[in-house]
Amino acid sequence: MKTEQGRTWKNWAHTFESHPEKIYYPSSIDEVRTIVKEAAIEGKSIRVIGAGHSFTRLVESDEWLISLDSLSGIESIDKENDTVTIFGGTRLYYVGEELGREGYSQENLGDINVQSIAGAISTGTHGTGLQFGNISTQVVKVWLITAAGEILPISKTENAQYFHACLVSLGTLGIIVKVTLKIIKCPIYEYKSDQIEFSILKKNLTQLIESNRHFEFYLFPYSDTVQIKTMNVSDQKPKRLRLHHFKNLLLENYLFFILSEVCRLFPNTCRFISRLSSKSVGRTSISAHSYQLFATPRIVKFREIEYCIPLSQLLPAIQEIRKCIEENKHKVHFPIECRMVKADDLWLSPSYKRDSAYIAFHMYKGMPYEEYFHDMEQIMKKYDGRPHWGKMHNRSHIDLYSLYPMFADFLTIRNELDPYGLFLNGYLKELLTEKDLMETPKSSIGTI
Repeated sequence: MKTEQGRTWKNWAHTFESHPEKIYYPSSIDEVRTIVKEAAIEGKSIRVIGAGHSFTRLVESDEWLISLDSLSGIESIDKENDTVTIFGGTRLYYVGEELGREGYSQENLGDINVQSIAGAISTGTHGTGLQFGNISTQVVKVWLITAAGEILPISKTENAQYFHACLVSLGTLGIIVKVTLKIIKCPIYEYKSDQIEFSILKKNLTQLIESNRHFEFYLFPYSDTVQIKTMNVSDQKPKRLRLHHFKNLLLENYLFFILSEVCRLFPNTCRFISRLSSKSVGRTSISAHSYQLFATPRIVKFREIEYCIPLSQLLPAIQEIRKCIEENKHKVHFPIECRMVKADDLWLSPSYKRDSAYIAFHMYKGMPYEEYFHDMEQIMKKYDGRPHWGKMHNRSHIDLYSLYPMFADFLTIRNELDPYGLFLNGYLKELLTEKDLMETPKSSIGTI
């Protein structure tokens, strides 16, 4: 088994780095079990690293890290039941390509597809479309390596008491080494991008959300121009995407990188650059397989916070966001991304028990972000916002008790499966501290 020592590990956004004693690269489930058992004997903590696309210190550790990159690939596709079983380190883009060859796809994906499936599930990664939940809701079954080094299969019929807790768990219940997902026959989508005025968006927002299979929009600071994107099932033949991907790479990455550098060096240009970017949004229409259209490349590095609010509060929230940016003259040029996700019943899912709007705020790497993020977070708090687990936020464990009705129940299961905190780091101990458990309402496990 490949092992590294003395290596510094950084996440994609370079918001933190780790200096672990060891990084392990197991290539089998048995090797994962061996590492866990050795860690328990030696009193070491373990965090699992995927693609490093979380902005928070979820996997920061000076003890042991495990990469599942070598525990990757599709084990089987069950065409009778429309499911696929894959190993935990498998990247989402690989899943899309392999399923596509068999005429299948995942029902929904986010706009980045380099994450591992285990990481995407554990942090509640999502796409957009009110018919669909986050990626975790596609899960039929997971295989978890517990702190005791045992394999624990979990589904709605097997060890079901853990099912709703383990699918968005931040890697704190165990290591997801294998997962079975629901899949669909791969549709052909017509993707459209266009620009409209904010006044038209306000008037037609509900209709746009409800009438499109996938819908999202981007607000540009200091501009009344909004970019809208839709994807709907089409009977057209798929087209080559080379030109489409080239435009995305050129306009949304290389050109935007240059504009971002201008804003970093000359912050007072942010208003002009944002308005210029909004006017450059062109009208695009292209048909392709669904998995080819969900994601776009991300080369320009940034900082990000993202909050999930009740869908019913989306319009007043974005109006307040626009007003706040104008009044406080925040030096920001990155567009604000707004997506929709169906309610679910996963205990730590930001969409728990409510149809949701996710609003993401970005700041270019190297530019001050604290004041902007603080003001945006205050607005999100006002609208009962729950933070995306993989994005920057300042919510405490006390906040989480009020935001998540099943938070105490989750902690009870976490303590049962990992009583000595093998899968916790300092950040997670602060976020999921259990010292106040006795002050919280009695656990309702077994009554729901």
